Amino acid sequence: MKTLENGTKFTHVAVGNLKSFEGKQFVKDASGATSCEISFGTLPTGAAVPFFHSHRINEENYIILSGSGRFQVDNEVFDVAEGSVIRVATGCDRNLKCTSVEPMTYICIQAKEGSLGDCTATDADINERENLL
Repeated sequence: MKTLENGTKFTHVAVGNLKSFEGKQFVKDASGATSCEISFGTLPTGAAVPFFHSHRINEENYIILSGSGRFQVDNEVFDVAEGSVIRVATGCDRNLKCTSVEPMTYICIQAKEGSLGDCTATDADINERENLL
């Protein structure tokens, strides 16, 4: 992961071209995030995450960016594809397998289960500011 810009209130990092991205990349260390963990992952055709895992505190949200496959939560298995979003609660096993000809690329976001107090509609302030874009 490459750091592009660093300000007092932001960090801009890049994983690069997602079409050629391979492997797994965690964002937290590169960006200095303190509220959640974000990772990018790819699975080639026929490959699965090499282990099942569960979390004690954090739920996970998987966003499938390309490809398709199968997702397993405990003993439930279902199809996923580009555009799928899967939330997985704490205390259950999960795994993911690519079944498409193209690699499966996904984002996984971890955050403390039950911690979302406010969201965009209730946590945002609209401000008057000069637009420098």
